[in-house]
Amino acid sequence: QVHLVESGGGLVQPGESLRLSCRSSGSIFNVPLMAWYRQAPGKQRELAASLTKSGFTDYGDSVKGRFTISRDNGKNTIYLQMDNLKSEDTANYYCYGRFGAEDSWGQGTQVTVSS
Repeated sequence: QVHLVESGGGLVQPGESLRLSCRSSGSIFNVPLMAWYRQAPGKQRELAASLTKSGFTDYGDSVKGRFTISRDNGKNTIYLQMDNLKSEDTANYYCYGRFGAEDSWGQGTQVTVSS
């Protein structure tokens, strides 16, 4: 089973930036889809950003224009660059990857945006 480990979360003020990283224990070169989801307290998990092997990206409406997903196949890592953070971006952020027929999730990294 592939393991995903997120890092980069923390406490920031509104308007600041963070970059999340998700490192895979297995190769992501042929993984068709990798993504970042987030879940705020009392809310359902929602898509923040996704990235296909071919480079197609998709973003949740609330983060479009502020978040950017990318991947480094050589490092088996995906990233989420988050700019102009808002208090409503506060959530636990989870990395996801579809490895063959298996869905893998990371344990999550907390992002808190507060003044």
